[in-house]
Amino acid sequence: MTPISWVVSAALLVLVGSGPIQAAANTNVDPAKAQITVLYDAFGQASGMRQDWGYAAFVEYGGKRILFDTGNNPVILAQNAKAKGIDFSKLDFVVMSHRHGDHMGGLTYLLSVNPKVTIYAPKEGFGVYGADLPGSFYRKDPSLPPEQRYYNGAAPEVMRFGSAWPNASFQLVDKNTEIAPNIHLVTLVSDKPGTLELRELSLVINTSEGLVIVVGCAHPGIDKIVESATAINSRIHFIAGGFHLVVAPDADIEKIVTALHDRFKVEYVAPGHCTGEPAFTALKRAFGDRYVYAGLGTTLIATQVGNHK
Repeated sequence: MTPISWVVSAALLVLVGSGPIQAAANTNVDPAKAQITVLYDAFGQASGMRQDWGYAAFVEYGGKRILFDTGNNPVILAQNAKAKGIDFSKLDFVVMSHRHGDHMGGLTYLLSVNPKVTIYAPKEGFGVYGADLPGSFYRKDPSLPPEQRYYNGAAPEVMRFGSAWPNASFQLVDKNTEIAPNIHLVTLVSDKPGTLELRELSLVINTSEGLVIVVGCAHPGIDKIVESATAINSRIHFIAGGFHLVVAPDADIEKIVTALHDRFKVEYVAPGHCTGEPAFTALKRAFGDRYVYAGLGTTLIATQVGNHK
């Protein structure tokens, strides 16, 4: 596809806002195209939408309607979804990238309009989305009397732990998983200071143009996420979301930009959220017209124009 096919599609949809043309685009999506609408971010020009720190994106592909993350504030998420004419009661499923508040804060609104929707979330020990462990996980001492032993010495086979949303339908993920035809979740664990052991899910769509990757904050490293995704398809067509370079020094930014551009040969980038302003500049410089603006309210359509080598 040409660089213009991404940029013009996004620009036209931003200009028409939430009127009939936008509504038609949302309800008549070609299933062969991946469409991403940015519902939550701290930059952009969309009328009727509120900026706030956090991320959420509405993704459509293969007839599936997916909410990726829920932003920071339920009231703002509700306003922004309404402005784009997106009905959360008609979602097929939701993906929560990780447990930070600026990505899960809107869950209360989502559940108020679609309480039974399947929500894929990272599986972590005693995590906010719930967890389970085998009853054999702890050491036992049979010499103790029953009243001093957990479960009187007869632990359940599986011990289940509660979530902050006890009635929600969470499906916890701890390995790379295909959740629908050509729609995958890639899961990695951060080894970075400050987010050590944080598990994060990224949404990976395998299209005939290559992979379309949507990331929340990329805490494990955007380069590591892309590397893991190449097991599905070595061609990386498009990446959108937060690259987590917002406080990174210039040297670290350049290292990541070089990896995406030279090593992984990513075709298009649409960075947002925690990517950071200096990283926006570095990515624009490296990718030129293959850098795609993805501010609040932008809709990006991966238009297929034949197979490219």
